[in-house]
This record gives sequence, structure tokens and C-alpha cells, in this order.
Amino acid sequence: MMSDVYFISRRAKAGKGLVDKLRLLMDKASLMDVVEPKDLVALKLHFGERGNTGTLRPPFVGAVVDTVRKKEGKPFLTDTNTLYRGSRANAADHLDTAMENGYAYAVVKAPIVIADGLMGKDYRSIPIQGKHLQEVKIASAGLDADAMIVLSHFKGHELTGFGGAIKNLAMGLASRSGKLIQHSDVKPVVGKTCKSCAKCLPWCPVDAISMGEQAVIAGELCIGCGECTLTCPHKAIGINWKQETVLLQEKMAEYAYGAIQDKLKNRKIAFINFVTDVTPECDCCSWSDAPIVADIGILASFDPIALDQACYDLVNEAPGLLNNRIEDRDPAGARKGVDKFRVIHPNVDGTVQLQHGETMGLGNRSYNLIRLPE
Repeated sequence: MMSDVYFISRRAKAGKGLVDKLRLLMDKASLMDVVEPKDLVALKLHFGERGNTGTLRPPFVGAVVDTVRKKEGKPFLTDTNTLYRGSRANAADHLDTAMENGYAYAVVKAPIVIADGLMGKDYRSIPIQGKHLQEVKIASAGLDADAMIVLSHFKGHELTGFGGAIKNLAMGLASRSGKLIQHSDVKPVVGKTCKSCAKCLPWCPVDAISMGEQAVIAGELCIGCGECTLTCPHKAIGINWKQETVLLQEKMAEYAYGAIQDKLKNRKIAFINFVTDVTPECDCCSWSDAPIVADIGILASFDPIALDQACYDLVNEAPGLLNNRIEDRDPAGARKGVDKFRVIHPNVDGTVQLQHGETMGLGNRSYNLIRLPE
């Protein structure tokens, strides 16, 4: 059974700017059917790490807030605290970072609620029947919301190939302990190219890294969050890509299902993916590298698997840009039809999350792409 995915391109002109087209997309896709008067409506997004410039632009979020209010819903923006050290590891810092990145009430007209509380311990255990997990630890605010609109920036990711709606649900609605469970099979090792620059040290949440002639990771302390692999400028820290990233992605799919299973069943959740600023890595990084393709557009669906699959396909069908990570790895990888995420992260098959998500009942990989007129 194919799921409908609505698509509106990045092209714009007078009277039809991208914010206007987002409103049209929400209307044509009937996304606000999930909202009833007086519903508490969670707008799940990623506020981005301090220093990251690839996050969703606040005018897009403001347009969704406005549309929810017109349905007499009560919108709030939400995300969960991070496992690693950074600018979002507790609710106080997280709120500061969100406002610095443009998500202040004065801009988007909605309050921010950090979904798992001050220190990431406000969650509930939800039973599931997964391949790896029998329960998942989900942030309370996400569960307590009457409805949810999931706003995801579609981009690459070092450990999962790409990040879209599935990752936004899985990591973004998990408590800090839930994030740890998902990452627990990731065990980084230090290679010979380590320069002892110590840039990985500030990001380790458990002080598992020490410095000598090379970095040393204490295996008994490491929790597998993978941030050292992302922050090492010399790519000296790696993991067992064939096994560990598969387990991570499958656990992500199980967490995503557990986080929204009731809302899926009751049709109280909708998804919007922004295929703009398609950077090589996640918005958890404190930087944003150059995009790998030109901005493609915005897609929406009630099916997160079909939505992520459609975004994945559109990026790979597009011609790549110059002067970015693809050119560094393999200039031929910028051609149309090439899996650009595999060029950037050659050891990671990001489709594992799609395959296992479909198995879990999150949605279908088969989709009907409905292109809205310019």
C-alpha cells in the first residue's frame, strides 16, 4: 500500500515565497486534520547546537504555529536534552540555545517546553515488541501532547547516513537514558591518524577520553554516544560500521515507533520535512558544512517512512553541488542518481532505519509523490 507524500519545490516568486508555499502544502495535504480545538499540539523540531546554522528557519516554524492556532489548537515547540555535553544538555541551557537560534516567543509566537524536563529525567517507559527492545523511555511532554506536528531538517549523519523524521522522533523524543540505550552498541576506537588535538574532550559526557601521545578511550566508561567521531577533525576515531550502526538504526526505528504509536493509530500526528541546507552532518554539530545539493523543497505526509524515503530519493536524484564534502570524497559522486549519503559516509547504509521502521509498523517505503503546482 502506497502512502501519499506531498511535495512543493524550493522555487519562489512574488506572492509565492517559500513560507506561502509551506502554508499551501499544509492545506493541500490536510495536515491540520490532526488538530482539534483546545488540543495541546507539540511541534517537534531540533533547535540545533549553538554555532549551527543549518536548523529550520524560524519563519517556517512561525507559519506552522499560526496554522495550528487557526485550528484553535495550543502549539508549543519541543525537543529533548542531549546525551553529550554541549549547549543543550539541560533545560536551562537548551532554552537559551533555542532562543539564540531564533525560536524565541517574540519570533515564532509559541512557548518552548523541553520535553524531558530539567535534567532529562522526565519520561515514561512505554512497552513495545521490537527486535531489540521491549520498552522505550519517551519524554513525557511528547506523550502528553494531544497532537503532534514533526518538523524535520533533512540532512546527512555520520552514524545513521541521514537524519529525517525517523531520527527526529527516535532521538528527539527519547529521554537522555533512552538516547544512551540507542547508542549503547557504538564503541569508538582511536586510529593512527590521531593528532592529540584534544578537540574531542569537551564533547564526552562521561570523561571517558584521556590524552597521551594519542587519545585513549576508556571502554568501561564509554557510553557510545558517538560525538567523538563527529568532532574529530582528523577522522581518527571510528566504530564497527558493519554491525554497530545497523543496531543503532534499528533501535532508532523501535524508539520512533514507541514514541508515537498511539498518535499514529489515532491519526493525531503529521510530518513535514525540509529538504533545504542539506548538510553532511546533523544539527547537533556546533557547525554546518556546505550543503551537498541545492535546496529541493518541502515535503509532508502522515507517514514518516514514506516521507523520509521520498526525501532520500529526491536528494540522490538531484545533481550535487561543488565545493562540499562530496567533492572532497569523490567528485563523481555529485552526479544525478548517485547515493550521495553513501559517498559522504561510505560505511553507513542509512536505509536500515527505513527497512526496520517499515517492519515495526511506522509506515511504508512505497509512496505516491504528489507535486503541487508552482
